[in-house]
Amino acid sequence: MSTPDSPASSNFIRTIINDDLSSGKRDRVVTRFPPEPNGYLHIGHAKSICLNFGLAAEYNGRCHLRFDDTNPTKEEDEYVESIKQDVSWLGFDWGEHLYFASDYFDQLYHWAIKLIKNGKAYVDSQSAEEMRANRGTLTEPGKESPYRERSVEENLDLFEKMKNGEFSDGSHILRAKIDMSSPNMNLRDPAMYRILHAHHHRTGDTWCIYPMYDFAHGQEDSIEGVTHSICTLEFEDHRPLYEWFIKELEIFAPQQIEFARLNLSYTVMSKRKLLQLVNDKYVAGWDDPRMPTVSGMRRRGYPAAAIRTFCERIGVGRSANWIDLSVLEDCVREELNESAFRRQAVFSPLKVTITNYDQVEMLEAPNHPQQPEAGNRMLPMSNELWIDRDDFMEDPPSPKKYFRLGPGREVRLRNSYIIKCDEYVKDENGDVVELKCSADLDTLGKNPQGRKVKGIIHWVSAQHAVSVPVRVYDRLFNQENPDKAENYLSALNPESLQEAVVLAEPSLLDAGPGETFQFERVGYFTVDSKDSRPGEPVFNRTVTLRDTWAKVK
Repeated sequence: MSTPDSPASSNFIRTIINDDLSSGKRDRVVTRFPPEPNGYLHIGHAKSICLNFGLAAEYNGRCHLRFDDTNPTKEEDEYVESIKQDVSWLGFDWGEHLYFASDYFDQLYHWAIKLIKNGKAYVDSQSAEEMRANRGTLTEPGKESPYRERSVEENLDLFEKMKNGEFSDGSHILRAKIDMSSPNMNLRDPAMYRILHAHHHRTGDTWCIYPMYDFAHGQEDSIEGVTHSICTLEFEDHRPLYEWFIKELEIFAPQQIEFARLNLSYTVMSKRKLLQLVNDKYVAGWDDPRMPTVSGMRRRGYPAAAIRTFCERIGVGRSANWIDLSVLEDCVREELNESAFRRQAVFSPLKVTITNYDQVEMLEAPNHPQQPEAGNRMLPMSNELWIDRDDFMEDPPSPKKYFRLGPGREVRLRNSYIIKCDEYVKDENGDVVELKCSADLDTLGKNPQGRKVKGIIHWVSAQHAVSVPVRVYDRLFNQENPDKAENYLSALNPESLQEAVVLAEPSLLDAGPGETFQFERVGYFTVDSKDSRPGEPVFNRTVTLRDTWAKVK
């Protein structure tokens, strides 16, 4: 099998795979993405998805999507469907290779019996507190259970009764018999099966004992013929346990490879913490556009291609490091700069009256300035306009430093005429409320007569402007590492969501859910997929035009 030789192949996992293929250790590449269906996927999972599916594609192999549904008390079909949607949206296809741990419950049960018969597993009847106390510490060995030397016959009988539902939850547990003095805590007679009288989302009430994740995971990889079992570094200490089970069961041995998980600034990745944010209503659900979930990013308007680019750009390594959120935002900007149509919207309106213009005309404006093939839209122009208040200064600095409107100053209206501010009007509070300008009516188009001005501002016709609601989303936390706060909730950014109504060109009323636009000179905005209605779009700010968060926080 040929191996990739592109620059993308430089990470250590690709090196391992290349060596395995060239040495004949493996003749194919099979990877898997194995989420637990107990929450929504976040950007850290996206890195694993891109890595596992990407490697399989590079080596003409296959990647499985497998749900490790071994804990029915936390799993829901809602999570299964959301995960499938996220993986597909990111651009990956598992084809016929969709699996569940529950597909293998019968096989796992029979393997547990095999280990009991071989004297490698036993039923322990200690309480959870006793087992915890006897487990030992990192510096002290554990104590063997008083039930560790039960006979094979007694263990088989008890395990059968556990399966038949004759015992209450927590009264017994099946443990592997390994080494209570091992320096690796995972090898101190780890639990294999626990009693749970709980309804499973796929198997219903068939089972009342369920395999522990550490018992099921490696065997699932083996059953599926996974060649390279790629996971994050927190599973490195679990690898000897997976290998012990595989060796004792004498089954196919996948190779586990660990990489550093993604740590993203101004973000939390813990499922427990994300669930708390949702349940306690600090956010409006798993798909809240401030959340680091794939569904939240999709709703906010992050393109799938930008997330894939980000995952490739940050690379894969063995050392934990922090990635600044601005790196992800830059990937989003790069993608949207190429794909997003341009529109005009005014957030803080200031009235402009053009005194020498008394008509309504439809001006042609490009949908994308660098893509003529994207076509044009019609932009209504009248003698009363709205511009952004920040585009006028009563006492502006030097023309070499300030290119917008001021008394006697000229600017070009985007896609329209050059105008000059002749006078301004104040209200009783001394605030400027109106500019009276004159237009050079010979300057429509691309600088006819050789006239050029440095300043270009956006605008909308007052007569034709439409009001659209906008949600200005910012970083959910105002601390770079919220986990370092005494309570991560204290690091929440109280200004992570601000709502406004802006005045926009009328074509935006036709925008559909998920469409993203660059509001010229402002930022990128996406039509909310949940709260928008036909003719009534609600816009989410996807990202600013540049990294200006530090200035506006």
